[in-house]
Amino acid sequence: MFSLLAITPHDETVELPWLAQLFAHNLHRLHVRKPGWSRAELADYLLAIEPKYRSRLVLHSHYDLAQEYDLGGIHLTETARRAPGLARLLRGLGGRSVSASLHTLADVQQHRRRYNYVTLSPIFNSISKEDYLSSFDLAQVQALLHKLAARPGYRPQVLALGGVEAANVASVRQMGFTGAAVLGSIWQSPDPVASFRELAAQASAASQSFHTGS
Repeated sequence: MFSLLAITPHDETVELPWLAQLFAHNLHRLHVRKPGWSRAELADYLLAIEPKYRSRLVLHSHYDLAQEYDLGGIHLTETARRAPGLARLLRGLGGRSVSASLHTLADVQQHRRRYNYVTLSPIFNSISKEDYLSSFDLAQVQALLHKLAARPGYRPQVLALGGVEAANVASVRQMGFTGAAVLGSIWQSPDPVASFRELAAQASAASQSFHTGS
């Protein structure tokens, strides 16, 4: 199944009025990425979200809040993966998901920790960051993802990040990604819910085409 998740804007809260509608339209994972925020600021943000939806939230910082507010998981940045207390943190997660950000094909192929999923970015030129441009050879990406899919044992679930929108999500599926993470394509839209629904519809159509071979 092709997964579609969203990442919050980095420092604003424009997404808050839209979240209940997005969750109602099957947004199963929201990554809360607020890198400049204090623990108290992030806790206040979590309290603004209905408790019934908190299991869909994944934190990029202040990971202890995932347990305190019974969230869905944590996402490890490169800095967090080098932190000395990482092993203790992971032992205390109680089955919550653990994901990570990767930025090269070598990272995807060689990482040793078994994550629930990883993001690879930027696959296309970023929508939210004008200077964040893709340098990937998409044919090489596709070749590696298909190779990984046939690998015995641990096969990382790789999600595309960076510039993913309705117009190219079919290409993302065709390359072999198991999902996509979106940011600018919904939050820079005047109607984030409509944009997410269009993305989901295109992703669903691409998945059906992929499985039927058409």
